[in-house]
Amino acid sequence: MTEKKRKGSLWETAKSILYGMAGHDMARFALKTRGSMEHLFILITMGDLLGVPILPPYYSLRLLPYVVPQISTWKRRMLRERDLTDALA
Repeated sequence: MTEKKRKGSLWETAKSILYGMAGHDMARFALKTRGSMEHLFILITMGDLLGVPILPPYYSLRLLPYVVPQISTWKRRMLRERDLTDALA
């Protein structure tokens, strides 16, 4: 019984190590890309909140219920002062 448990534990450890070596960086990059795309989408649809008129307000109002939970963090990110070190992270 303990030998099966040990083999399962060893297998889980090996899977974690392989994920850390191969997949973790790709997963972080995918999440960062997804976040950037979401912020770009909100900028295109709700840009008039910052004074960037891109789409007519009709389409923005149709999408508003889906975007409301993200507006406060999006505004904070867009209006944040940036420098060279932000591009490195």
